Amino acid sequence: MLFLVLSIICSVTVGVIFKITRNYNCNPAQIITFNYVFALLFCYFSFTPSLVEVTTNAPWNIYLAVGFLLPVVFLFLAISIKHMGIVKTDAAQRLSLFIPILAAWFIFKEEFNLYKLVGLVTGFFALLLILRKPTQNEQNKWLYPAIVLCGFGLIDVLFKQIALYNALPYTTSLFVVFCIALLVSTFVAVYMYFSKNVKFDSKNILFGALVGLFNFGNILFYLKAHKAFSENPSTVFAGMNMGVIVLGTLVGLFFFREKLSKTNFIGVILALIAIFFIVFSQIR
Repeated sequence: MLFLVLSIICSVTVGVIFKITRNYNCNPAQIITFNYVFALLFCYFSFTPSLVEVTTNAPWNIYLAVGFLLPVVFLFLAISIKHMGIVKTDAAQRLSLFIPILAAWFIFKEEFNLYKLVGLVTGFFALLLILRKPTQNEQNKWLYPAIVLCGFGLIDVLFKQIALYNALPYTTSLFVVFCIALLVSTFVAVYMYFSKNVKFDSKNILFGALVGLFNFGNILFYLKAHKAFSENPSTVFAGMNMGVIVLGTLVGLFFFREKLSKTNFIGVILALIAIFFIVFSQIR
């Protein structure tokens, strides 16, 4: 259970760091770039992946797709936290689980039971309520958390495909994906440097290192939690998603004074109920 709690804390801390960077006029693209530099270092020294085993037969199309999506969606995650707050962004990220579930239904022809259908419908209404703006708020940039939801959902589908490739250890594939993500994020940062005159700032290295540490910690402890609960993976699945929504909501409300309407609160509660039904459907 300790690994699961640590994974939840690491996940929410990434959002907290991006929230704090607003006060220091940091550049998200540079932070994300250095995040992958440090994530690669942590990954290499923790798992010692053997790149010699990576051949042309590896699923490079999936590696490239995930490597491209990760930094791009991560960038929208930072923008969403800036404009919509931690509560709504974390909830949208966790509700992204509906994307792989829908893919399993429509693409892989998986059979659905009543519990899963109830979870999907409940999650849809939860999303509408979570993203609804307070009446006093003139702007509601719901597009950012919506992109986060769709992006992480698609990434989850692709990561599941990587997990099915047994010729390489999953951690080696993860290292390759991080390498591609670093190249993409570096390209974005360099483009912004020349086209928008966004100067390099050393404080982005510090924040990038922190994001990389907690981002990798999230993955590491999540894998360890699955290993500890190998007989009951649904416990990890439910605990992770519900834990992030609850902790993210508490942090957003009490530390950053984010404003939520009663409608938004109902949406967060419905999100927890939706995840419960989906996990319960897996058990049944």
